[in-house]
Amino acid sequence: MTRRMKCVIAYDGTDFSGYQVQPGKRTVQGELEGVLKRMHKGSDVRVAASGRTDAGVHAYGQVIHFDTPLALSPEQWKKALNAQLPDDIAVRSVDEADSTFHARFSAKAKEYRYNVWTAAERDVFRRYYCAWHPYPLHIDAMNEALGLLKGTHDFTSFCSAKTAMEDRVRTIYHAEIEADGPMLQFRFIGTGFLYNMVRIIVGTVLEVGKGKRPPADIKSLLAAKDRRLAGPTAPAEGLYLWHVYYDRESFDHK
Repeated sequence: MTRRMKCVIAYDGTDFSGYQVQPGKRTVQGELEGVLKRMHKGSDVRVAASGRTDAGVHAYGQVIHFDTPLALSPEQWKKALNAQLPDDIAVRSVDEADSTFHARFSAKAKEYRYNVWTAAERDVFRRYYCAWHPYPLHIDAMNEALGLLKGTHDFTSFCSAKTAMEDRVRTIYHAEIEADGPMLQFRFIGTGFLYNMVRIIVGTVLEVGKGKRPPADIKSLLAAKDRRLAGPTAPAEGLYLWHVYYDRESFDHK
C-alpha cells in the first residue's frame, strides 16, 4: 500500500544552488531524493515541495510530500531522514497525509520573512543569514509603504523580468516590519509570491526608509507594471520561507 508522507523541513540555503534539482549542482531536492532512493533500495522517489527557493535562500517551514510503500511511522521517518540528511537540512515534522494532499497545490498561503541587520558594523556571524544595511531608516514610512501592498494587485513591477508566469496577480494579507534592536524583520503572508517578489519589495521599501522615494510610490509602481521602476533586488541571504498555510483560519488573525 502506498502512503503519502508530508514533511516540514528547514534548511540553510548558503551552500545550495537552490531547492530544485539541477544537473551537476547541490540542491535541497537532490539531497532529499538521494536519501529516499537509498531507503527504497535504489528506486527513485520524487519529492514535491510547496515552492522553490533560490540559491542562498533559507527555509524554516518548507513543506514537501512523497509517496512510499514503506511501513514506517511518522516518528520513524523523521529519525531515519534526519540520520541520513546533511547537517544543513533538518526534518522538523512528519505526518501521514491524505492521498489528495499536495504540498504546492493544497497551500492556501505562504509566509516569507526577510532579515536586515542595521548596525553600523557588519556582524560576521550573521553574514549568511541577513542583509546588512548600515544606514538610518524611517521605519514608520516603510510600514506605510508595506501597507499599500496589502490586498489583491498585479505585482509585475515587483517580480523579475525572467518570471515566466503570465498571471501576476497575487493577494497579500499581511506585510509589516518588526524591529528587535538593530535587526529588522519583514513579514509577508500572501496567496503566493512571484520570482524575486519579496526581495524586490524589500529593496524598494528600503529606498523608502532611506528617503529616496515616498511611501505613496508603491501605488504608482503597482499601476505601472514595470520592473525597471522599482528598487533593487535585496540579497538572497536575508530571505526565509517561513511557513506554509493549508487552511484559511490559521493565517487570518496574523
